[in-house]
Amino acid sequence: QLHLVESGGGLAQPGGSLRLSCAISGFAEGPYAIGWFRQAPGREREGVSWISSKGVTTGYANSVKGRFTIARDSAKNTVYLQMNNLKTEDTAVYYCAAAQMLGPRGWSDEGEYEYWGQGTQVTVVS
Repeated sequence: QLHLVESGGGLAQPGGSLRLSCAISGFAEGPYAIGWFRQAPGREREGVSWISSKGVTTGYANSVKGRFTIARDSAKNTVYLQMNNLKTEDTAVYYCAAAQMLGPRGWSDEGEYEYWGQGTQVTVVS
């Protein structure tokens, strides 16, 4: 079983920054890729970013590319999502998720992930 806990959400102004953290704990076989997803009210959950188990490979949704950066600190078992130049449309509940091995549906398909955190709210408002 793997436990994921997100933190770092809150209120920000357009153009501001927040850093989300995903703390990973519990026993699990093998390293896990980590994805960040978000869900805005009335919308489906969407993939935001992902990072491979060793942190070598990353990916981003087009909507956040150039503004968000994902990184992992294996020593701390934590994955971060640095969000800069925030926009009002970034408002959502953000979730991190773990996948032992990403399949053909790709990193942005939530069905590829076995474990999920409870989410953290990000609100961007002027």
